[in-house]
Amino acid sequence: MFENLTDKLQRAFKNLRGQGKLTEEHLDAALAEIREALLEGDVNVGVVDEIIAHIREKALGSEVLLQLSPDQQVVKIVRDELSELLGREVKMQFASRPPSVWLIVGLQGSGKTTTTGKLGKWLGEHGHRPLVVSTDVYRPAAREQLAQVAKATNTPVWPGAGTDKPVEIVRGAMREAKLSAYDVILVDTAGRLHIDDELMGELSTLKRELSPSEILFVADAMIGQDAVRSAGEFHKRLGVTGVILTKLDGDARGGAALSIRKVTGAPVKFAGVGEKYDALEAFHPDRIVSRILGMGDVLTLIEKAEKTIDEKQAREMHRKLRENDFTLEDFRDQLRQIRKMGSLEQLMGMLPKIGPFAKLPKDVDLDDKQLKRVEAIINSMTAGERSDHNLIDGKRRKRIARGSGTSVQEVNQVLKQYGDMRRMLKQYGNLAKSKIRGIGKFAGMKPPV
Repeated sequence: MFENLTDKLQRAFKNLRGQGKLTEEHLDAALAEIREALLEGDVNVGVVDEIIAHIREKALGSEVLLQLSPDQQVVKIVRDELSELLGREVKMQFASRPPSVWLIVGLQGSGKTTTTGKLGKWLGEHGHRPLVVSTDVYRPAAREQLAQVAKATNTPVWPGAGTDKPVEIVRGAMREAKLSAYDVILVDTAGRLHIDDELMGELSTLKRELSPSEILFVADAMIGQDAVRSAGEFHKRLGVTGVILTKLDGDARGGAALSIRKVTGAPVKFAGVGEKYDALEAFHPDRIVSRILGMGDVLTLIEKAEKTIDEKQAREMHRKLRENDFTLEDFRDQLRQIRKMGSLEQLMGMLPKIGPFAKLPKDVDLDDKQLKRVEAIINSMTAGERSDHNLIDGKRRKRIARGSGTSVQEVNQVLKQYGDMRRMLKQYGNLAKSKIRGIGKFAGMKPPV
């Protein structure tokens, strides 16, 4: 997400480093690169021109802090402009008396049904009791598709059997929600390949009938500015309260995310970042700006870790690292935890591209299948081998390679990676002990053995 845009902006900022003063000539060159980066990132051209004009005005004005270097000045202004463009984080709206209704709208093929299931899972994880219902009576098996998605996400579904009238279906869902104490109804509406009066008429009828707390437009980020135009049309005719961008993980440009609020007036509230049903994130504008500028998104990374990693296991792993008792089995378990957090490419994208992380090799293999191969190799070892890697001689390596469907070379590579990690952790452990001894000596305490 945003990787091309991030790389191009980083180059623009890098060209300003080493300059003693921000001159108009340097600024013009940097702004030309920033403009090109934003346009290639598929940001709306009107939005780009407005951003560039604001950056120029602020950079040449008196608003810039004198203690900042030229590249820091421009980074600060760009950050402020992108933050202004995306707006502040907007909370989801709920009715004062449940059930709240969220109307999920959009064009056919944008991912409304899958997104409805993801929203049901997200609401369930945040303390709500959602009920999903489909009013798409036109597309073959649309309601059955939602039922399958709901089953996969453990979300209750109202089938609406016995009628093909959208209004009657939602009335039945409302009754069910009140009787069974569901507090949010997610209505997966019908879509079209294009915007027409018939579609808007049906959606307007549902809006009058349900008085929804949220009308969420689902937009495919992969189609860029076409998604922005569609969102604008829906907002004009329906009054959209928020946008959900799907497939944002597959769109390295991300221009729709930057343009959509400015063009439509509707904020982005969620982002789909993968195919799995838990790959839906609340949209945090400040974190997105940090990612775009190469500053990472450590907060989201921490949240993923807290959600995935078992606290008891984490404490046990801390003990093993402290006592230099890190085995191949622990190595495998750590890889499993990483895989649960998401794809390696997503996780790497949340790390800052500054400081120590800037030195990470760009040709590193981010193929998640590689993690599965490593796990298969470790699984092919005996319990004794996993506990004591010194047992693994040449004969055993051949057996492990056959059992895991890999080569001896790949087994050797895994053992080398494990050895490198053990040495690194031992160094950190020794460093921590030396610091503890120093503190203890300073405080008159007996140093640990």
